Amino acid sequence: MTRIEFLSETGSTNADLKARLLAGGPLAEGFWLVARRQTAGRGREGRTWFDGAGNFMGSTLVQPGPGDPPAQSLALVAGLAVRDAVVAYLPDASAAVLKWPNDLLVGGGKIAGMLLEGVEGAIVAGIGVNLATAPVIAGRATTSLQQAGEVPTPDAFAARLADYFASEVERWRQFGLDLLLRRWTAAAHPVGTPLRVIAPGGGIMDGEFAGLDPGGALRLRLADGATRVIHAADVEL
Repeated sequence: MTRIEFLSETGSTNADLKARLLAGGPLAEGFWLVARRQTAGRGREGRTWFDGAGNFMGSTLVQPGPGDPPAQSLALVAGLAVRDAVVAYLPDASAAVLKWPNDLLVGGGKIAGMLLEGVEGAIVAGIGVNLATAPVIAGRATTSLQQAGEVPTPDAFAARLADYFASEVERWRQFGLDLLLRRWTAAAHPVGTPLRVIAPGGGIMDGEFAGLDPGGALRLRLADGATRVIHAADVEL
């Protein structure tokens, strides 16, 4: 059952949710913690996620079971849920494109990001969506629903996202990875899209998007025809 708790201000909803789990708090799957303002929000690789008034900043948790697909594939589940929630406010659904591993672009600009972390056997999914404002980031295009379509209130968006997220998790459990990978790939940039992959250590590879491997990792086709499987990296279009 979905339950949403709103906070006027906090450091990070991911950090708060993890702390409650570590303290043994009675948190069931479907619980959401949503902040009106975050003072220490984080993205991948420890980056700060922009805190803009009127945007969505929240976290939820999934309790993977023994028969579930691999927990790391929940990043793709989150991406599909966020895309569906954002598309509901856009005049053109095709403008919303998923970028591996955890970004949503609208019209080429980043509108949402996700950060998944494991704690106490659960997966905490933190999600930030630019509803009213977008950050200015050197070298990166960003956008918001204010620029691209209709602007919901954070509360209305939270309710919609929670419903889509619950539906995606149920589909993930029932149908497994094959359907998830096909649906995610259909919502992403096309196969053959030029990509630049920046490894955690700083190494750079240029190539083309060649889809996902059976576990959800990125397949990058290099200029010599070889294909590399990427499990963790930043990706630029």
